[in-house]
Amino acid sequence: MTLVDPVTARDEVLRVDGLHVGTQNLRLVSDVSFTLSAGERVGLIGESGSGKSLTAAAIMGLLPEGVHASGSVRLAGVGHDLVGASVRQLAAVHGAAMTMVFQEPMTALNPAMRVGDQVAEVMLLHGARPDRRAARAAGVELLAQVRLPDPGQLARAYPHQLSGGQRQRVMIAIALANGPSVLLADEPTTALDVTVQAQVLELILTGVAERGSALLFITHDLAVVATVCERVMVMYGGRVVEAGPVHEVFTRPQHPYTRGLLDASDLASADGRLRTIPGTVPAAGRFPAGCVFRNRCPSASDECDERPRWMERAGGGYACWHPVGAHA
Repeated sequence: MTLVDPVTARDEVLRVDGLHVGTQNLRLVSDVSFTLSAGERVGLIGESGSGKSLTAAAIMGLLPEGVHASGSVRLAGVGHDLVGASVRQLAAVHGAAMTMVFQEPMTALNPAMRVGDQVAEVMLLHGARPDRRAARAAGVELLAQVRLPDPGQLARAYPHQLSGGQRQRVMIAIALANGPSVLLADEPTTALDVTVQAQVLELILTGVAERGSALLFITHDLAVVATVCERVMVMYGGRVVEAGPVHEVFTRPQHPYTRGLLDASDLASADGRLRTIPGTVPAAGRFPAGCVFRNRCPSASDECDERPRWMERAGGGYACWHPVGAHA
């Protein structure tokens, strides 16, 4: 697989500082901080239960009832913090400056509305089109841009009348309709077959490139991150345990968890056996104190009872008392 090289710095469009997510009794995401620049593509990887989707939901202000966020989420051009923002303030941002493509479009689309009206609605709400007729015409054009067959006819269909790949294309059209500065994509190709996955991924990349949008791409597929993203963040136990340029992190991982993910992404070891990371991801909020990976780490020691410091490295860093490079 070919690794994408980092590009020169651009204007910052999103800044997340000290983001914490939890319930009254459980801490689910801890101290997540990062930035996104215009046109930048950043991958967020980790096993299910690591906190990736919850982090994206917190950034969007879409946390479920009983789950709250603290810290700061700042979007360029928006004069207030998104953490703690009102429903009205968030509604002004969603679908315009910041949008999201979800893993399962059938639950994100309105089953009682024709898909063309759903694409048109997001443009009407944010003033991108002066009236419903213009918005509907623009919506059909967007459906054509995401390569849906006979877009004029399909615009009159309901979500249940479309295939999974077609519904995901509709979601991409909605997400890109107003030229957002930030697009969050949460496992947008997981539920699709391999051929459709590649097509949907290409549509997302083309759409953000044409609009200069920053992309936060959440996935389990390390090969996709390697070919699409410039930077990557590795998440485990609700914490970012390693981050940096994709080429640097994937060729010289420092955190044992990152090394384990890379090893497990290979089809087999020299003896033909599948590689795995020992143990399982603990239940949400039940990660050990100190290093969150210590219960599964082959290098764990008494020192790991304490939370490891963040060590700066090559445009990113890692949090580990026993980095892989120290044993190389």
